[in-house]
This record gives sequence, C-alpha cells and structure tokens, in this order.
Amino acid sequence: MNASQIGHDGEPDLQPCVAMQDLPDEALHQVAAYFQALSEPTRLQILNLLRQGERNVGEIAQACGFTSANISRHLSVLMQQGLVARESRGSAVYYSIADDSVYALCDLVCGSIGRHMERSAAQRNTFLKTAKATRRAG
Repeated sequence: MNASQIGHDGEPDLQPCVAMQDLPDEALHQVAAYFQALSEPTRLQILNLLRQGERNVGEIAQACGFTSANISRHLSVLMQQGLVARESRGSAVYYSIADDSVYALCDLVCGSIGRHMERSAAQRNTFLKTAKATRRAG
C-alpha cells in the first residue's frame, strides 16, 4: 500500500483511484465542473473558513465580507460538486466540508504555484544581474 492509498484519517482509502486518462468524455465534463467550482476565489475563501469548522451563511458572509445572498450562491455551487454539506438545525442551516480531500488538492496546487513563483523569481534575478553586468561593461 502506498501513500496515495491512505486516507486523511490514517486508514486505508477503500475507494478505487480512477486515472483521468481512463475517463470517458462525459466524466471529464464532471471533472471540469469540479475544477470550475474551485476557480472562484470567494469559494476558496469559503472552503478555508469551513476548514476551521461548520458555519452558517451569516457567519461565512461576515467573515468573507459579502452578502448572505452572494455566499448562498457560492455554497450552492460547492454543494452541487459535493464539496460542502448542509444541515438544518431549527431555523438555521450549517455548512461543513463534505469531502476534505479538496484540501489535499488545493495544498498540492498551492505548492506547485509556489515552486513556479520561486523559479520565476530566480530567473528574473538572473536576468537582472546579467542586464546590470552588460550595462556596466558597455
């Protein structure tokens, strides 16, 4: 068993791993819709808030600085993709993470972006040093 077969709780992940290369076109559309749900910064902000625990719309709206109606629309998209779950308690509705593997995905992407930025900064610094040396020599 390798690390990709271990769940977040340390127990074996019994769900089969499906490679994107093995998916039919209609399944690729579902994958694209999942990533589209993650392509909106406000939704990522909501997911970060829910990482700390469940919240209601008003709490999320206040923390994000948006209206409750706006947050509700974003939560609806996240629910359609199975990323968040909702639970009614009396007149209040609370939202929580339905699939916390989204955090592993987001952390992977953030790490990749960070490495890309580091490489770009190193290349930029090399370019600037070369340009300064050329100006001094000329």
